[in-house]
Amino acid sequence: MGEARHQAGLTQDQLAQQAHTSRTAVSAYENGRKKPTLDTAERLLNASGFELDMRPRITFHPVPGTRGRIYQVPDQLPSLPPRRALATVALPLSLNWSQPGRKYRLRDRSDRARVYEAVLREGAETDVLTYIDGALLIDLWQELVLPRDIRAVWEPLIADSVPAQ
Repeated sequence: MGEARHQAGLTQDQLAQQAHTSRTAVSAYENGRKKPTLDTAERLLNASGFELDMRPRITFHPVPGTRGRIYQVPDQLPSLPPRRALATVALPLSLNWSQPGRKYRLRDRSDRARVYEAVLREGAETDVLTYIDGALLIDLWQELVLPRDIRAVWEPLIADSVPAQ
């Protein structure tokens, strides 16, 4: 709730007025002291310029690769908001130990390919959900330089996500 309010540039007082509630209630919701009803959460989000959204939860399942390695592959491709999908990012050390602190511009196709390759090779579930946008992954798929076993475990998901022509 607080993130939506901050992005909207509203104070707690302003949000409370627009959502017809009190500033103390907004503060309690944001600090986890109180849980809003679904109707209240929707009203607060609407007043912040957002809407409540329902989308399928992405779950990961283990898929065996070669040499006994197990890869965690999602049941569907993630979809990132454009601002995150095309952001400039510095990967954590677990994904980019050779160039710590390097910034990657995801709006740049070759930088995005390097990030996607690192995430698919070394990333955990949270890395996939943080850095990978499914539509952009499909667009880059044939160009990515990936070990054969990684390509093999992800290929069925990619193929299932592309409409037949």
